[in-house]
Amino acid sequence: MDLNKISSPSFLKELNTKQLQDLSEDVRKFLIQKLSVTGGHIGPNLGVVELTIALHRAFNSPKDKFIWDVGHQAYVHKILTGRADQFDTLRQFKGLCGFPKRIESEHDVWETGHSSTSLSAAMGMAAARDIKGEKNYVVPIIGDGALTGGMALEALNHIGHEKTNMTVILNDNEMSIAPNVGALHNVLGRLRTANNYNKAKDELEQLLKKIPAVGGKLASTAERVKDSLKYLLVSGVFFEELGFTYLGPIDGHNFETLEETLQHAKRMKGPVLIHVITKKGKGYLPAENDTVGTWHGTGPYKMETGDLVKPKTTAPGWSSLIAETVRKLARLDDRIVAITPAMPVGSKLEGFASEFPDRMFDVGIAEQHAATMAAGMAADGTKPFLAIYSTFLQRAYDQVLHDICRQNLNVFIGIDRAGLVGADGETHQGVFDIAFLRHMPNIVIMMPKDENEGQHMVKTAIEYNDGPITLRYPRGNGLGVPMDAELKVLPIGSWEVLREGADATIVTFGTTIPMAQEAADTLAEHGIQVEIVNARFIKPMDEEMLHRLMQSKKPILTIEEGILQGGFGSAVLEFANDHHYSTTQIDRIGIPDMFIEHGNVDLLLEEIHITTEETVSRIQKLVIKDIKDQAGIKA
Repeated sequence: MDLNKISSPSFLKELNTKQLQDLSEDVRKFLIQKLSVTGGHIGPNLGVVELTIALHRAFNSPKDKFIWDVGHQAYVHKILTGRADQFDTLRQFKGLCGFPKRIESEHDVWETGHSSTSLSAAMGMAAARDIKGEKNYVVPIIGDGALTGGMALEALNHIGHEKTNMTVILNDNEMSIAPNVGALHNVLGRLRTANNYNKAKDELEQLLKKIPAVGGKLASTAERVKDSLKYLLVSGVFFEELGFTYLGPIDGHNFETLEETLQHAKRMKGPVLIHVITKKGKGYLPAENDTVGTWHGTGPYKMETGDLVKPKTTAPGWSSLIAETVRKLARLDDRIVAITPAMPVGSKLEGFASEFPDRMFDVGIAEQHAATMAAGMAADGTKPFLAIYSTFLQRAYDQVLHDICRQNLNVFIGIDRAGLVGADGETHQGVFDIAFLRHMPNIVIMMPKDENEGQHMVKTAIEYNDGPITLRYPRGNGLGVPMDAELKVLPIGSWEVLREGADATIVTFGTTIPMAQEAADTLAEHGIQVEIVNARFIKPMDEEMLHRLMQSKKPILTIEEGILQGGFGSAVLEFANDHHYSTTQIDRIGIPDMFIEHGNVDLLLEEIHITTEETVSRIQKLVIKDIKDQAGIKA
């Protein structure tokens, strides 16, 4: 079938089983070919081909609402709703988003890039439906990994209590980004092996009905026997106890079974949970055989072999550098433990886990728990390294504030993927952490100019015992600078001058330092000498140096790959105001008050004017204005 000609999923209702199977193969071939060029979430989408087709066949989108948890498994949904012809632009600048996007299609009714939100959103949509007296179906699709998130469990509890009409699809592929952990995962494991549970339960019920009930006594005894069998076959039938009708587990790649179960669920009142077993990466051997999460989401790859197309660089990856430095120090300090919320692969902690299995804790998709657990461990004398993406740290805001900072506990937070991350887009851009951390008392925030300074910051964080300390580091690779053999501790709050200059000062840190240096070279050609300061400690700032800069009355330009409101530049402005430096010109470059969509990072930076050219222009304007001010000329 030519998938580019699909405009709506309504055609699925006319297909027979053989045609549905052929369509599934066409979709898989399409995804394997397209994603080999663009990269993307190949494993999750190959696993839900039949399930997505069956859902669109059984329900009527967009009247019926499909809510995809996380959303990275919605590529098949996009194909069936008329977007196949845009897949060459998937996750590219101004192209098709890798997650559901409301402005893309009426069939995308909920946007998400974070886990465990679908059930709460579904409860909201179902409640709104019932208030309006409408009759549509609400169908959240949630993975077994996402089900470990606290928000998902809160929603399950509420939905079951209210007996809300809803069909929940539990897509159980036994693995999310990394192998799942936790007691709930073990419950699902037992359910997967209980294939005959529903059959046995039904047969027992029929048998009991044939036994004459004498005075009701036998009936009550029989009910207890039936209930006991339930617990015998499936230890702790979790979903039924929460108020759901549980159907499954069923084969998520079998159209007849899927259709029969979905139609049965549609006829039932109250919340129904269909437990669907799928194979992540199905149809592409490299993805099928993946046991560590490599094929959850990839860059481009060679379709024939499955070999990943890696960037040509000898510089270390930031996540590896930080994790391996922590590992090196852990050999000398048995206080050090590592904690991650389901990201041991992304944060490159496999080596730490292998060497120190008793000191490594993957808590699953539970960012709030991870942060407070780290606080608890710190309170009892260990040195926790909490490795967490900037975008996921947002979810633990209260725990960082209330449990870590308020108690001034020695937790080391590694903020991975800080700054723009590119293809994953607005749900994953790590640009808010400075603004939401900077106002928290007791916290230290650092970001290195290169990987050598990065390893020294790890050492600094481990040795720091005066409260919480954070280290921001970007996605991707370092600069390839020489690495010191011996690690050293940096003075907390210390900045460094990278370049002298008499006419203006650029104060920046991290990934924008090379841009500042390039701009300074260009400005020197025009006779403007610019000082560059590496503001490696975002909090506390180097107040001694700030006083010197302000007193020199040179114009100051701050640059940050973070949100301007409440960010680093705001801190510099606050310092100037608090110390009455009213004559010092201060300008700021950073991310404006908007969400940044997906695309190549360089193109995104150009779009929001965080560029060498913009830096040169801003400095020139500042210097010209400064000259006029000194001469008493009105601008």
